[in-house]
Amino acid sequence: MLDQKFFGREPIQRAKCPFCGLPVEKPKELATRKPGEMPVGMCSCGAVYACDETGHNLGAALIEALLFSCDMDWDLAWGLVADEDYKQEIVENYDLTSHLVIASGTYEGRKTGALYFIRLHQEVQEVTAQGARNRLDSAAPENPKTWIKHSSAKRMSKKEVETKVKEYQIDPIRDAARDDKKVIRYLQRLLYSGDNLLRHRAAEALGSACAVVGDRDPGIVSKLLQGLFYSLTDTAAFPLGAFEAIGEIIAQRPDLYGGYTSQLYQFTGDVNRRVDALKALGRISITQGAFIRKHTLYFFAFFEDPDPLVRGYTAWLMGNLGANEAGKDIEKLLDEPHELEIYETGNIRIMPVSEIAKEALNKL
Repeated sequence: MLDQKFFGREPIQRAKCPFCGLPVEKPKELATRKPGEMPVGMCSCGAVYACDETGHNLGAALIEALLFSCDMDWDLAWGLVADEDYKQEIVENYDLTSHLVIASGTYEGRKTGALYFIRLHQEVQEVTAQGARNRLDSAAPENPKTWIKHSSAKRMSKKEVETKVKEYQIDPIRDAARDDKKVIRYLQRLLYSGDNLLRHRAAEALGSACAVVGDRDPGIVSKLLQGLFYSLTDTAAFPLGAFEAIGEIIAQRPDLYGGYTSQLYQFTGDVNRRVDALKALGRISITQGAFIRKHTLYFFAFFEDPDPLVRGYTAWLMGNLGANEAGKDIEKLLDEPHELEIYETGNIRIMPVSEIAKEALNKL
């Protein structure tokens, strides 16, 4: 079979691996696939690839390919460094339906997308390759699909979004975000508010909006998270609600963004960021403690921190994780009178550390 054909003047090629030049198989849906995830494949040379059907979500395709190459190990994936631990290449003008590369960018009325390739360094590949192959062996060929179009919700102005946040009406905001990405920007603006309750509600609404946007375009939310993390290192651009927003986004879609959890650990080493980082980790632990549970030993030192807020939020976190090994340390806080804030379903609870400790012990 010829690798290249011509229909009129339009060259059409079989999809090949950019690393070894061999033809690759059509991407497949993993058996564990979740909404928004892309079909993936693996070349015989060990390179893996993710299919971006539109060619406009390459950031998300990079994440999908990198995660799949690491056998879905988020911690490993986010610890790798481009060019040192892996190489990356993009095959443009790829048509998933025909499994062909179309030079013109359109084929039979369809616009083409792209294949994002990742090839890990040999030492890393030896650890992860077999697991990735096993996942692929149990997968089914991908059928191209179109996104289900939701009934269009009324578009919201910046003022309307703010009003809904103040009234704690999350559902209309989430519905509007499905078809209007500007809602995300409006909510980001509210993270700078000096109103503590408004800021927390805006963070929750942003997490909810990102949860539905992530189904369609996870790359947009990934860029938002990266921007929020970057802002934490730049005091001039630091929104007061950045930590709350990070916690909400990860907590509401840990399947897509749980890998970002590990980036919060570095901020617990900063005495000026420690409380906020622990609050964000505590929020994530409510819905997805698995990303944090294996690191509980790291938090024990905070039970001896001179700041009662640090001790209190550590107890809250450990309780959410069901960390029985922390029971004795939590018991030491049962007489702690200092108060802290816990945000829940639109309201801020002011609670003494002693009550936090009591609730945490009941969860163990």
